[in-house]
Amino acid sequence: MRAEKMGLDPEKLRELLARQAQQQDEPAQPEAAGPGPGEPAERLDEPFHFDVKPEELENYLNQYVIRQYEAKGILATKICTHFNRLNLPDDDADDDVGSIKNNVLMIGPTGVGKTYLIKLIARELGVPFVKGDATKFSETGYVGGDVEDLVRELVREAGGDIARAQHGIIYIDEIDKIASSRNASGPDVSRSGVQRNLLKLMEETEVDLKSPHDLASQMEAMMQMQRTGKIEKQKINTRDILFIVSGAFSGLDDIVARRLNKGAIGFQLRTQPEDAEGGTKETDEKEELFRQVRAEDLMEYGFESEFVGRLPVVAVLSPLIEEDLLEILRSPKSSVVRAKKRDFRAYGIELDFEDEALQIFAARAIEEQTGARALVSVVEKALLKFEKSLPSAPVTSFTVTGDVLRDPASHLRRLLSQASFHHFIATFRDSHGTTLHFTPEAQTLVQGMADQRGTAPEQVCQELFADYGHGLKLLEQPDFTITQEIAERPQEALNSLIKDFYSKRES
Repeated sequence: MRAEKMGLDPEKLRELLARQAQQQDEPAQPEAAGPGPGEPAERLDEPFHFDVKPEELENYLNQYVIRQYEAKGILATKICTHFNRLNLPDDDADDDVGSIKNNVLMIGPTGVGKTYLIKLIARELGVPFVKGDATKFSETGYVGGDVEDLVRELVREAGGDIARAQHGIIYIDEIDKIASSRNASGPDVSRSGVQRNLLKLMEETEVDLKSPHDLASQMEAMMQMQRTGKIEKQKINTRDILFIVSGAFSGLDDIVARRLNKGAIGFQLRTQPEDAEGGTKETDEKEELFRQVRAEDLMEYGFESEFVGRLPVVAVLSPLIEEDLLEILRSPKSSVVRAKKRDFRAYGIELDFEDEALQIFAARAIEEQTGARALVSVVEKALLKFEKSLPSAPVTSFTVTGDVLRDPASHLRRLLSQASFHHFIATFRDSHGTTLHFTPEAQTLVQGMADQRGTAPEQVCQELFADYGHGLKLLEQPDFTITQEIAERPQEALNSLIKDFYSKRES
């Protein structure tokens, strides 16, 4: 009855208890030198060392991420400072009590590269990294997820190395979704609870590696208790884990605008400082409002003051315009283009893109209004039929042009038709030693016959010119052109050619 109240399957519980009893009956095994299966390996004897400088990290990010110069500079500086500060000896931390980490709040619309930036940073620094979505967490952890699961996942990403995990990065997206919505019935207590749970992690706390809501972990602990008489707990300290949170923060700009307009008429836009390309421009009003966000604005938005206080660094990312999306596609490190080329290469097809095609992709993506994320969508939508049909055809290369994107159906038919003709010509040459050439009129005629039969031009050619291999050998012609007249009456044309050939030889 108790198992049912806990939400456990009684049958599974009986199986676990039976397995436990079987293990207790087995002879004791000598203790292994290392951790058992599934147990994290705590290697605290390896000192942490970090030597990356802010400008080095910023230069690395510039290779992959276009624009966002201010955000890249902020992230590179504060993240490098956080990890370099961990190199300091313990006796240098006289005022460590109450110190605040460089936890970062990123503000920007969807598809501007927030997650991509943090993944790049974690990869370059070689630190463990996990990403979570704030919308899946609940205050108790019984519904959705427990915020401490992120820390446990960080240990798994570190290969069970607790010391390494304690110098990792936890990235939480959609953090704006846990802002407390204040309505007539009062603040949203559940979302405030999630904020308080995250606050403890961002500040410093000890997290048990075995989740209290994980049945398997608790059963393992219970069996360990019965075997040894004690439960060995492994914990990870979050003091040195860097937390980075991000969100679109829809409506926050209105809060900032109201604050700025107090006691003044209208809101005067500032001019953005000179950018990395040496130019100046007036920023978008919403972006400029985000750049002037304060703690009081975030608190009015629905965040606890203590939670805001643990996010001292704010980085604002700019919305992407069409030229930005085009630059992403043109970049030699573009993951969108490289991934699509890899898809086709898996079938032995070399894919290439003309610049006009990239411009069309950028224009279509900007209409989606989801930033760089839309690039993947528009490329997949445009090339899906080619990706389905070309692997079954004798095609080894394919160039995406502007004309291909404007009329994909016609170009796919033409491409398949040409590939079919080329394959027939190559096979005929290898088998009979004669190179065939088709006039445009002959190709059109054969293609029409193939369309009527619902087959490929190669199969039509094999039927029409089945006797031409031996016939052309008799004619001793290394090259032969198929005209429309020959394609219309192939057998009559071949017989006439052979007759004329022998007539000339006899004369």
